[in-house]
Amino acid sequence: MAGDAINDTDTDIPNSELIKEWRSILTLVVFFLANVVVLFPFHIPIYIPSWLYRLIRNALASVRILPPDAPKSSVVLRFPMNMVTGPLIGDLFLLAIGAIGGREIREGTLGANNISPLDIMLFFISLAYIAISIDASGLIRFLALKVLQWGGEKGHRLFFYLYAFWFALTSFVGNDPVILSGTPFLAYMIRVSRNIEHGRAWLFSQFAVANIASAILVSSNPTNLVLAGAFEIRFIDYTANMIVPVILTGLILFPFLLHIVFNSETLVPRSIQIHQFDGPRGKPVNPNIPNARPAAENDDESVFNPFLDRKSAIFGSVVMAATLIAVLSLNAATAGSEHIPVYYIALPGAGVMFLWDISLGWIQRKETREISRKGREEIERLRLEQSQTEETGQTEEKVGQRGVQAPLSSDSLSGQTAEDTLKPPKPADEDDITTVGPSTGTSPMLDPREKAKGVEDSVGVNPSAESQLSLPQQQLQDQDQDREREKQRTQSPRTTLVSLAKDLRLWLHETFPTAMAVLTNLPYALVPFAFSMFVLVQALVTKGWVPIFAQGWDVWVRKTGPIGAISGMGLLSVILCNFSGTNIGTSILLSRVIQTWRTIHRLDGTPITERTFWATVYTMALGVNYGAFSAAFSASLAGLLWRDILASKNISVKRSHFATVNLPIIAISMTVGCVVLIGVMWITRDESPTSAIITSDSCGQFSECSTTTRAKDETMGQTQRCLLTTTAAVSNVRN
Repeated sequence: MAGDAINDTDTDIPNSELIKEWRSILTLVVFFLANVVVLFPFHIPIYIPSWLYRLIRNALASVRILPPDAPKSSVVLRFPMNMVTGPLIGDLFLLAIGAIGGREIREGTLGANNISPLDIMLFFISLAYIAISIDASGLIRFLALKVLQWGGEKGHRLFFYLYAFWFALTSFVGNDPVILSGTPFLAYMIRVSRNIEHGRAWLFSQFAVANIASAILVSSNPTNLVLAGAFEIRFIDYTANMIVPVILTGLILFPFLLHIVFNSETLVPRSIQIHQFDGPRGKPVNPNIPNARPAAENDDESVFNPFLDRKSAIFGSVVMAATLIAVLSLNAATAGSEHIPVYYIALPGAGVMFLWDISLGWIQRKETREISRKGREEIERLRLEQSQTEETGQTEEKVGQRGVQAPLSSDSLSGQTAEDTLKPPKPADEDDITTVGPSTGTSPMLDPREKAKGVEDSVGVNPSAESQLSLPQQQLQDQDQDREREKQRTQSPRTTLVSLAKDLRLWLHETFPTAMAVLTNLPYALVPFAFSMFVLVQALVTKGWVPIFAQGWDVWVRKTGPIGAISGMGLLSVILCNFSGTNIGTSILLSRVIQTWRTIHRLDGTPITERTFWATVYTMALGVNYGAFSAAFSASLAGLLWRDILASKNISVKRSHFATVNLPIIAISMTVGCVVLIGVMWITRDESPTSAIITSDSCGQFSECSTTTRAKDETMGQTQRCLLTTTAAVSNVRN
């Protein structure tokens, strides 16, 4: 029975027969297609018949959920297929065909083999709230301005100052807040400089260094959380092994960027000429307040006179530091004992920061509401001016057209024959023929009656009394029509559930601007994406694919040794970041592969050496962090955020340009990081077997099968005894 249990249930053992089953093959196909969708998102048009749309819309309008809508001939909904919906639909499809069940869903959400998605997401979202709250206080933009002022007009010195600033800041708060606030700052700095013709040196350097520095602390990137949890690495041990390769990568990369990749006066000039704001500097306005800057969000004053909430900045920095210190202390104190989720510390820290933001917003509510009200009035005034300008232009155009096409008097026709009078005017050129308008002929797209009317207008025929209105009368009629349209537009809309929700949202933004700004910018898309990817990877495990991948990796390592493990994992992790559902999906998949690789050695009684195993693990940490700046935006969530921010600033970065610029950067970064890591592993690790062969027990935690006993007696009986212990543990999981 025990042997049967192993064959049927131990999914960590490579089984070539299991992957031949049609559900296993389909699982791999779905995993591949889900990653393609993440890499190349698109929309699916869904055509809804007009009768069905009206039926649903009228039903919702009758119960005051939605406002009434004008009848439409057809409605097209664009269903997004992206990093959220793609993996989720893949999970639902596999669940529908029976390829996965409750076990995969439970282990993909609650956790398995020390990878706990729920703990990781709660911890990361909690720290993200604190970090983004610090950013919302204006601290990052304020410090960036100080760095800009310290750098002065020396281009190379400013490039270095900003490079070091992004590196240090990312090490503390993570890459998302740096990209969220630093990217708009750089975009504006490039725009106001007179001799920086292209901003790729500044923008790509910031993006690269933000992802390099995020490898130092476990808390800086969710990929680090996955890795640390999967292999029970204490946070302080993780940083101790990663800090030297990461810092040396940053130090060596800078001169490479400055003198080789971006060695041009048009990219990083030796002397930078930046336009200085010379206007009056009033009190900075909190940009988190709705309508606080009706004219322009990134004007001169907002950059050279930035808003800074000093109290919130100081309080947020203290909360972040206290949270990180507490997390590191808890993680170090509980190593080897009962596992305590780190979000037990991070979640209360985020709660304290949230209460601070809410309390400060309530205290300042009168001021923020007044600023928002004045902003709305300014926007309405600008809209009214724009509308009047457009109406004036249209009226002048109508006046010009009617002046040319005014009814001809008998005096004007006295010198013309009837044939000349009825002859339509000749077009001046081919463009006039295709122009739709009453004065230059007709368009084939017009209705026949409109065509006839155009001909009549062009030759001066007056078929009815309406066309004989004088010019002042026609203008009055146009003004009456404009007033009627304006009256319909400004009528008070019917109160619905949607309008109430909009009013509530506006009230919350005006009353609690900082808290709402932070909640709006939290990476919510990460949560469903991560859970869906965890489930998909767990499906690959149960269907036998991950053990096959692990067996292939084992063959490579046996032939190449520790050097091959480092070089192979470095290349593999970077490539998979671009084709395996961002670096988060890559860290999930590779962590399970390495765990299974360790299980293979556990079962055949040949433990992996300390040097080889930990070299593989920490190389994966380098690869999933550095891989964010490689070939595709979707290699990381930070890449997608960076691209969207630049697009909002009218800076378009093509996929091919992103890949070609990043290729030399990722090449030198991974080369330096891996070479330094080899030295670190040779100094800190030896060729002894791993300290413990770890197996999965029924609780999803790791139990130890000590290798010390095996070292004393390498007989077959001792190996079989350890194997039986492992078999019993695996059987308990399924039973």
